Amino acid sequence: MTSLSFETTRRVFCEPGASAKLGPLMAELGVSRAVLVTDPGVVKLGLPKAALASLQEAGIAVAIFDRTEADPPEHLVHEAVALAKEHKADGVIGFGGGSSMDIAKLVAFLPNAKQELHEVYGVGLARGRRLPLVQVPTTAGTGSEVTGIAIITTGASEKKGVVSPILLPDIALLDAELTLGLPRHVTAATGIDAMVHAIEAYTSRHKKNPMSDALAREALRLLSRNLRLVCSEAGARNAEARSEMLLGAMLAGMAFANAPVAAVHALAYPVGGHFHVPHGLSNALMLPHVLRFNLEAAARQYAELAPILLPGASFTSDGVAAGALVAELEAMIDDVKLEKQLRQVGISHNHLPMLAKDAMNQQRLLVNNPREVTYDDALKIYELAL
Repeated sequence: MTSLSFETTRRVFCEPGASAKLGPLMAELGVSRAVLVTDPGVVKLGLPKAALASLQEAGIAVAIFDRTEADPPEHLVHEAVALAKEHKADGVIGFGGGSSMDIAKLVAFLPNAKQELHEVYGVGLARGRRLPLVQVPTTAGTGSEVTGIAIITTGASEKKGVVSPILLPDIALLDAELTLGLPRHVTAATGIDAMVHAIEAYTSRHKKNPMSDALAREALRLLSRNLRLVCSEAGARNAEARSEMLLGAMLAGMAFANAPVAAVHALAYPVGGHFHVPHGLSNALMLPHVLRFNLEAAARQYAELAPILLPGASFTSDGVAAGALVAELEAMIDDVKLEKQLRQVGISHNHLPMLAKDAMNQQRLLVNNPREVTYDDALKIYELAL
């Protein structure tokens, strides 16, 4: 019998139009004054309209924090917390991509905490209670709606994580209607991000378990069979495919929240931090090269995943199957028209030592990789990705 522990968001709703149910659900949680954390793009597109109408109808007073940006710096967390205190909020809503949902988690935790933000970076350091929290993702990527993880940029470029079960939301609302108008490059990058979550959870050296494995496999099935479609002009507004993408991203989030991600993320973080490359694209740039580096340690596990991406294919060995998995992922990245080389996002050979040094600071992630990664290894991987 495998010993394991598993934690996730308590309730999940997945249906087109689900965000219009936000008011009654917040009221069930006892909320009368809420802060909604989002970003300017989401507001400009009018995506929160149905949710805000529902909240108003439920008699819930809402303050909107709409200054979220990618790779959110600490000062945005402090500003959002200050708004929550000023509004006397008794509940929080994250409405947007991973950055908005990550800030929302900390806005739910910090107003009544006896700890400061800088004291809770790391695993299991945040303690106490938080305000009721509902997450409404507008991209199919981060899975933040079902993780107890918030990633924040500290200083100029370093990313740090607050990892604690306290941050797990009460409710996740998956509404495919919110993702129908996403630009192709956002759909593509966030979709690859979710696939990385599934793959790294499946091969994680720590806490990998039968539940996370099952979730990772199903996530990869849903994501891989729909990503090309939703990135095409013909399928961009396919509500069923968009719903499956949201569900796949959420299942991948459940998987990696319990079997943590590894070197793809560790090497992607410096790329995003220094060069403001979107997180999903950073992962896509590193994915094939890290997987090839890992082949000697994880070929069997990659071979188990290969039939999910290549149904009906037959392989003569684990090595052949693992290689086919990497090749199919590269083809998928190409088909959805994402950049494939670091030089395409402004990175030169001179930047690589800095990136490798910063990647070594991500030991929280590197310890989960199936193969040990040294500075020299990281440098070589970046060179191959250049």
